Amino acid sequence: MGDGNKLANPAPLGLMGFGMTTVLLNIHNSGFFPDAGSMIMGMGIFFGGLAQLIAGVLEFRKGNTFGMTAFASYGSFWLTLVAMWGLPKTGLAVAPPREFVGCYLFMWGLFTALMFVGTLKANRVLQFIFASLAVLFVLLAVEHWVAEEAAHVIGKIAGFEGIICGFSAIYLAMAEVINEAHGKVLLPVGE
Repeated sequence: MGDGNKLANPAPLGLMGFGMTTVLLNIHNSGFFPDAGSMIMGMGIFFGGLAQLIAGVLEFRKGNTFGMTAFASYGSFWLTLVAMWGLPKTGLAVAPPREFVGCYLFMWGLFTALMFVGTLKANRVLQFIFASLAVLFVLLAVEHWVAEEAAHVIGKIAGFEGIICGFSAIYLAMAEVINEAHGKVLLPVGE
C-alpha cells in the first residue's frame, strides 16, 4: 500500500488553481470575451483562492517554506482581486482609482520577482512560471498607469502573456502528477 507517513504533493493542486484561473482571466484580458463575469469570480474565490490556500497549508505541513509562501500568497491574491471587483458592487467599499490598482499589481510583481530568485535552483518550468508571472504583473501595472489608448494595447499583450504563464503552470502541475503516477519522467520539467 505504501508508507503511511508519506504526504501527497500539494503543488499540483496549487499550480492547477493558479494556472487555470490565470488562463481564464487572461483569455478575458486578451479581448476574446468582454465580460469576465461570475465565472472568473467563482474561479478566483474557489480554485485560484481557496485551493491555493489549501495547497499552501499542506506545503507548510511538508516543511516547504517556498511552496507555503507562494501558494498562500497567490491564493490570497485571487481572493483580494475578487474582493476588489465585488465589494464596490455591494456598496461595502469604493472601487480604488485605476492608478492605485496599478500600485497593487506592481507590488505583486515585485513580490513575484523576489520569489523568482527562490526558483533559481529549481526546475526550469518553475523558473519560467515565476519569471513570466513577474512580467505579467508589471504589464498589468503599466496598463493601469498609462493613458486609456495605450492601456488597451498593453492589456491585450498582458493577456496573451498571461495565457502562456497560466498554461506553463498547468504543464508543471500535470508533469508532477503524471511523472509520479508512472514512476518516470514522461513530461520533462528541466531538472
